[in-house]
Amino acid sequence: MISATVGFSQTESDAETEKPSGQVLDKIVAKVNNYILLESDVQKAYMEALAQSQQGFEAPSRCDVFESLLINKLMVAKAEIDSVLVTDSEVLIQADQRFNMVMQQFGGDENMLLEVYGKSSDQLKKEIEEMLKEQLIVQKMQGKITEGLTVSPAEVRKFYSSIPRDSLPFFSAEVMVGQIVKKPEVNRATKDSLANQLSIFKEMINDGSSDFQTLATKYSQDPGSAIQGGELGFFRRGELAPEYEATALGLKLGEISDPVETMFGFHMIQLLERRGNTFNTRHILLRPEPTENDIRIAERFLDSLRTLIVDEKIDFAKAAKDNSDDRATSDNGGFFTDPATGSNRLTLRTLEDPILYFTLDSMEVGNVTKPLRFENEREGTQVRILYYKEKFPAHRANLDDDYEKLKAATKRKKEEGLLGRWFVTAKEDVYIDLDPFYDRCDALKDR
Repeated sequence: MISATVGFSQTESDAETEKPSGQVLDKIVAKVNNYILLESDVQKAYMEALAQSQQGFEAPSRCDVFESLLINKLMVAKAEIDSVLVTDSEVLIQADQRFNMVMQQFGGDENMLLEVYGKSSDQLKKEIEEMLKEQLIVQKMQGKITEGLTVSPAEVRKFYSSIPRDSLPFFSAEVMVGQIVKKPEVNRATKDSLANQLSIFKEMINDGSSDFQTLATKYSQDPGSAIQGGELGFFRRGELAPEYEATALGLKLGEISDPVETMFGFHMIQLLERRGNTFNTRHILLRPEPTENDIRIAERFLDSLRTLIVDEKIDFAKAAKDNSDDRATSDNGGFFTDPATGSNRLTLRTLEDPILYFTLDSMEVGNVTKPLRFENEREGTQVRILYYKEKFPAHRANLDDDYEKLKAATKRKKEEGLLGRWFVTAKEDVYIDLDPFYDRCDALKDR
């Protein structure tokens, strides 16, 4: 059921009639049952792996990437055999969310989307759905294969000891930084004005002088959904703001709500469809902008909090947990974390925010800044104080300073071992055909 002798490139006669274009033609480099892997897939994944390889550890080879993608295709094929499926609603929910994020980057401008991607919004959405379906199936299969996998401190030490001393990864300088964020509370008059505007929109729809989609496209400040006439797509219960969800699920199909406030602003909502535990709505979002006085009130609050921290009357972590409006950091005592390891220690590159980078460059360890204004992409002007807790010099990996990184690497290695052993038996259940170029990778060799 396994072959590694048949290639999928153009035949010689095809090649002779093909006019030179100066471009490398894509080709199929692997086939697992009815699922194909393209050379462009391998190239794209390889470049992403090089860019995203964890700092300090060796980047994967092209063969490593090819084998990983081949295992993914095998998982999808085996999932079909083993009836491990994902529902259409699971795919649609995440595809809608991903698509809306892309549209937000282009300010909802479909012409710009077409210029950059060479695809219409419908084409891009379909492509996202197909990609996500495979990703979700792979996640389910991988979760099934590695279910219950844990890593003990002894295994981390063993992994560390297995690395030759002259091959230990070298980590760049790292920092430990926290923040307490306050979103300025918009004054009542501004809020009432937006709620009144949405009420006028509702009257226009009801009297037939306009329709929901037209108003959403023109006025909604949610660029991801505005281009879709305000349609958000399907979400599960618990995935949207509680006030939004409660209002939406209290509507009859086609009914339009009165204005409702969430952390994102004021919404007017229409319920379009319900499928089991999921629902689809459209909305018009108006975001209240804080006045200068609103922002100054937030600054004064943080300045008072900063005084308590500097005078050691309150711990920074507790102050962040109790007062910060940024949930991504407040639950971690205000500290930024590395998404790859969960560690509070970050390279300056990991911070990504250039303003944050230059602010830290002018600070001393142990300092807490005065309140600083900054722009949140989704929520506008906010204010924060930063705490530069600690700096770690560049160094060779060691268990004391780098346990979380080494634990993450140990877990990845253990997962790779499990997947490799699963591959040995699972490959006998499917038909695999590889391009001869990738024979050198020994991808079909028993581990």
